Amino acid sequence: MLDALIVLSFIIAGAGIGFYAPELLPAGALSEVSSLEGLSSVTAGFGALFGTGLGLVMQTSYRRLETQVRELPPERLLSRAVGLVIGLLIANLMLAPLFLLPIPGEFGFIKPLLAVMGSVIFAVSGMNLADTHGRSLLRLISPGSMESTLVAEGTLKPSKTKLLDTSCIIDGRIEGLLETSFLEGQILVPQFVLQELQQVADASNDQKRVRGRRGLDVLNRIRETYASRVVISSIDYEEIPTVDAKLVRLAQELNAMLLTNDFNLNKVASFQEVEVLNINDLAQAIRPNYLPGDDMGLRILKEGKEPQQGVGYLNDGTMVVVEEGRDYIGDEIDVVVTGALQTSAGRMIFARPKDSVLAS
Repeated sequence: MLDALIVLSFIIAGAGIGFYAPELLPAGALSEVSSLEGLSSVTAGFGALFGTGLGLVMQTSYRRLETQVRELPPERLLSRAVGLVIGLLIANLMLAPLFLLPIPGEFGFIKPLLAVMGSVIFAVSGMNLADTHGRSLLRLISPGSMESTLVAEGTLKPSKTKLLDTSCIIDGRIEGLLETSFLEGQILVPQFVLQELQQVADASNDQKRVRGRRGLDVLNRIRETYASRVVISSIDYEEIPTVDAKLVRLAQELNAMLLTNDFNLNKVASFQEVEVLNINDLAQAIRPNYLPGDDMGLRILKEGKEPQQGVGYLNDGTMVVVEEGRDYIGDEIDVVVTGALQTSAGRMIFARPKDSVLAS
């Protein structure tokens, strides 16, 4: 409909200009015309043909421009619009004093010519500057607009909600992750996880009871400290018997990430295409990697299996076997790493006292 309207407008305009064009001819030429109405009809026909061609060109150009505008990223379109408006404002402010100058009548065409040229030049310059500094301009106008725009167009992805399970709460390291700001997004604790945590805290087994109460303490602390981020959800699935299955179902429905230390739950959730954050995997990934020749301070705690061996442990639980370390049991000494061994049970580091290395 719009395409036909554009072409029809140019046809009507061309026919109208052609119909009245003979009146602009000199009087001598008009006196030689036998039928002014016939001439007007002929020129109107030629004007309509010319208008049809020009209308088709304009219609094609309009559609091409429309396609380009639709493909432009939202932030660029907005910044160009702002640059265009600013350029036109500057053009009008700078050209306003020019119109007050006394210009002879025969040069009166200079004013509108300068107005058009100045507006075009400053408008194009404003859009070009907006292309170059558009994002900075948007940050000045609205500091949060850039992130919102990039999220809307899919360039940036919003932070997913993190779904906590019972093992992760009891573990307690979630509190440290929140304190260091390494964990972003909303933290969701389902009501059925709270019920399981309460059952653990009320267990007859002393060890389980201590772990459950510790988890409740951790949860209360992070709720007080991060009240705007930690949310308790009342969503439940009565037809699903186990808490793990409920967690996987909830994570799928919310497109959330599951935060857990449970190895089996990790495998089941990954199999069902649920993203999992395992704190044990994180601790494994960020623990220091000691190479042969590195120094470390270590307290020797007990004897090793071999004669003259001493054994100590790093903060992350890694066992360090120190050759000739038996005589230093109970002492904290400097050792030099001589090797490392990765086993199915974990990593083991071998070292020697630094004094014996220097002596040799």
